[in-house]
Amino acid sequence: MKRFVAYIAFPVIAVLSISLSPLRGFSQNRFFDFFNKQFSFAADSSILVPFEDALSTASIRKFYATMDNGSFHPIIQSLLKHKENNNMNDWLYYQLVRKVAQTLSPKEDNYARYTLYKWFFMLKSGFDARLAYRNEQIIFYIRSEEDISDLPYLQLEKGTYICLNYHDYGALFNNKEPYTLADLVDLLNPQARGFSYKVTRLPEFKPENYVEKELAFKYQGKAYHFKIKINDEVTDIFKNYPIVDFETYFNIPMSAHTYESLIPVLRTHLNKLPVAKGVDYLMRFTRYAFLYEDDRMIFGKEKRMSPEETLSSNASDCDDRAALFFYLVKEIYNLPMLAIRYPTHVTVAVQFRTPVGKSIFYEGNYYTICEPTPQDADLSVGEVSSKNERESYEIVYHYAPQ
Repeated sequence: MKRFVAYIAFPVIAVLSISLSPLRGFSQNRFFDFFNKQFSFAADSSILVPFEDALSTASIRKFYATMDNGSFHPIIQSLLKHKENNNMNDWLYYQLVRKVAQTLSPKEDNYARYTLYKWFFMLKSGFDARLAYRNEQIIFYIRSEEDISDLPYLQLEKGTYICLNYHDYGALFNNKEPYTLADLVDLLNPQARGFSYKVTRLPEFKPENYVEKELAFKYQGKAYHFKIKINDEVTDIFKNYPIVDFETYFNIPMSAHTYESLIPVLRTHLNKLPVAKGVDYLMRFTRYAFLYEDDRMIFGKEKRMSPEETLSSNASDCDDRAALFFYLVKEIYNLPMLAIRYPTHVTVAVQFRTPVGKSIFYEGNYYTICEPTPQDADLSVGEVSSKNERESYEIVYHYAPQ
């Protein structure tokens, strides 16, 4: 399995007020904007725990004990309430925890302390999280049974633990170097749950944070122009997002304002076309409205962009276009589809009432190849590139509408 990731910067956090708590000490009421909502929490002085010791099981245990005896419950209650009120997936919740930890201990000032806060808050939020260390590196793992193909992981008795902070080390993270797993099993909640990378809902971003982007392509000799709304906050959400399985990846949604700026307009253009012609239109929109560029040239590594990221980006590769095309067909026609992976290419096949051209027989039905990525030839629905026609493939995701 390959291993990679990146870095997210955090905004400066404002302090509202300081009040005296008779039991614990000074309590600071802090707040920051988390997408379209303000998040606030009370930081009691009892949980402002220093950490200057060398990394060891003993020093980590000492940090935990001090935190556990402090007034940490109001922060956990605020976090979980915000998660519940906003129907947040685990990935978004972790971004919120990161910002709280950054508020209490900026990562650039004391990275170990920042990571310890994240670990403690995720533990107290009910997740199965572990720590390891080597030299000056503190490594943060969380249990997840999902297929993550680009991050280091540990195989322990309770399952697979994925590294959550690999992006902070990058090339400095030597996966072959020995590490010490902090012996803190007695601190774990036996009912602690695993972490999910599935993102099935995006926040409702502020309308004023969107900008307009123009897209254009030609279909059957006619030029089509679209003015869609995009938001850089979506890119921030997925900046460190790993390479997940295709089912998880292909079902990442768009934010509401981007969706409303594109999907109804596409439906208007397609409402008088037969289904196969409409899918052909979406295929060519996805193929020609964006420049092609391999992810390694853009990001220096393999990265799968969500549909909204692909709309925002000036260039994208086959994985990105396959995900966008899949999303458009699903939202407008909701047809059964296959994600198909060749040795160096990903594409999509769609089930029509009557197959068109090159089709794949799968579980009793024919699925027509629809190529959303530019090829040497201008392929129509049901046509496959000469290169892929000679190659073997695998079905990596089957979408069957409910």
